[in-house]
Amino acid sequence: MSNYPTPHIDAKPGDFGRTVLMPGDPLRAKFIAEQYLEAPVLVNNVRGIQGYTGTYEGTKVSVMASGMGMPSIGIYSYELYHFFNVEHIIRIGSAGAYQKDVRVRDLVLGQGACYDSNYAAQFHLPGTFSAIASYSLLSVCAGLAEEMGLRFHVGNLVSSDRFYGDPEGVPEGFREVPAWSKMGVLAVEMEAAALYMNAARAGKHALAVCTVSDHLLTGESTSAAERQESFTDMMKLALRTAVCLEKG
Repeated sequence: MSNYPTPHIDAKPGDFGRTVLMPGDPLRAKFIAEQYLEAPVLVNNVRGIQGYTGTYEGTKVSVMASGMGMPSIGIYSYELYHFFNVEHIIRIGSAGAYQKDVRVRDLVLGQGACYDSNYAAQFHLPGTFSAIASYSLLSVCAGLAEEMGLRFHVGNLVSSDRFYGDPEGVPEGFREVPAWSKMGVLAVEMEAAALYMNAARAGKHALAVCTVSDHLLTGESTSAAERQESFTDMMKLALRTAVCLEKG
């Protein structure tokens, strides 16, 4: 089978930049392309997973949706890393806070990603894998966040296979939020761990930058429209990180 197009990306070599921003939502990818990229071109729309390439501050950058969950980002990140010469993927998504000092709309840079998934089983490792971000990406991104005066946190995320859980019959002390919170995990999302594992296996680079959309302890939340278009600090930070990566 020819590598181009792949089963999920109808594009050619060179259609993507070395750095790809990956929101979960295709409409968020479209919003970023139209609002921030110069001369954006739609390079993929298979199954409505929109991917665009343009320039930002003179640097070639791509943005493409990942869909929801580890299986979905696992497919798209694998194909980007292995078939389209992508070196860096920056996940930009939403997360639910697990710590009281992490507020709604704060940014969380995922230094690591715990997981409740069986995704790592495919690698046949003789132990438990620690899914971590690329330090080169994390250090650049954290430095830029400081420069931009953003409110952000660096630490562990947890990537969950489930948005809805069934707590029935589980003792109160063992329910997910208190358990992860006690271990210092900052927030929960659904994709970072698979992305980090794919990057590690491919010898490439990955980072998850998440905006806190809701708080699992206080119940505060944002709307779907706000998540799609108002999390602009995260978008600008990821774009500036992409530019810095290209300039070295």
